[in-house]
Amino acid sequence: MPPTAESRMNKLIMVFIPLFMLCGCSAVGPGTVARDRFDYTAAISDSWKQQMLYNMVKLRYGDAPVFLDVASVINQYSVESAIDMRFSWAYPIVAGGTNAQGVGGAARYIDRPTITYAPVTGEKFARSLMAPIPPTAVLSLIQAGYPVDQVLRLSVHSINGIRNRFGGSARPRSADPEFYPLLERLRRIQDSGAIGLRVEKKNEREGTLLTFRGKTSKETDEDTRWVRTTLGLDPDGQNFTVVYGSIAKDDKEIAIQSRSVLEILVDLASCIEVPPEHVEQRIVNPTMAEQTVNGTVPAPLLRILSSRSRPGNAFIAVPYQDCWFYIDNRDYPSKRLFSFIMFIFALTETGGKEGAPIVTIPAG
Repeated sequence: MPPTAESRMNKLIMVFIPLFMLCGCSAVGPGTVARDRFDYTAAISDSWKQQMLYNMVKLRYGDAPVFLDVASVINQYSVESAIDMRFSWAYPIVAGGTNAQGVGGAARYIDRPTITYAPVTGEKFARSLMAPIPPTAVLSLIQAGYPVDQVLRLSVHSINGIRNRFGGSARPRSADPEFYPLLERLRRIQDSGAIGLRVEKKNEREGTLLTFRGKTSKETDEDTRWVRTTLGLDPDGQNFTVVYGSIAKDDKEIAIQSRSVLEILVDLASCIEVPPEHVEQRIVNPTMAEQTVNGTVPAPLLRILSSRSRPGNAFIAVPYQDCWFYIDNRDYPSKRLFSFIMFIFALTETGGKEGAPIVTIPAG
């Protein structure tokens, strides 16, 4: 006996009802955690890199940098469903009469992210961008294994009066003749493991001591003597107090005049390769020529290139003044240093925790 219209309708209802119940009762929250965390982490990381490069380019062109922090990311999901059934039945069927059945349904999925931005201004700007990096933080980076020549070349103005190069347009200068040889010797001492740090408390304040260890090779002993003589340190001393300043008070002290994050960005921005026509039009100053040290030109810490069209193989790229500025994805040293700058930026955030923004999330 063939199924009647009523039986077919009942089967259809039995299929639709569980589907709508499943759609309305399933939870979307737990399943989104892994995906959302990865997606937002990648998006925020890329935006931070673009923001940093964009501000470096702006500094190169004499423009003011602007930083925005992502204060919070809140995502709200909503899954709604509804089912509507209508029946009309007449028995027996008379002329002109009809039997009618109907099933209706609706489902809606909503993804509603709320992202809060906070501009870096006022006290936070001064603390994060304009305050010099503490010498203890500089030495901690060296102790953590970062190359001493890279750290000092990037983050200090001078060591015991021996000045580093600075490319800012307001007061550009070349490095003192002893600076690059000093970095080279310190790098060899670091590689030998003959340099270390110790933190001591004096008068309720923590002080950092730079220590030259004994029992080293003949080559390391020679480098250590050269460093002591060049910096004006005690030839027989092992421990030297590290302070912030331009001149040491005696031969037991190492005075480091460290840079702020803003000064680091200004110096690195001075090496950006700008289009020649921009220099001819006086939109930007020409790139400062690197000095020659012992017959060679030191390699730039960071290479930022420019192109009229969007580069196809870029680690990060931003548009500015009808050009694209980018770091080549094949330039591993530049990529590594750019990531190191991001780490230093985070390191300088030494203020207390600020109140989080108040966000009200609907429960319905």
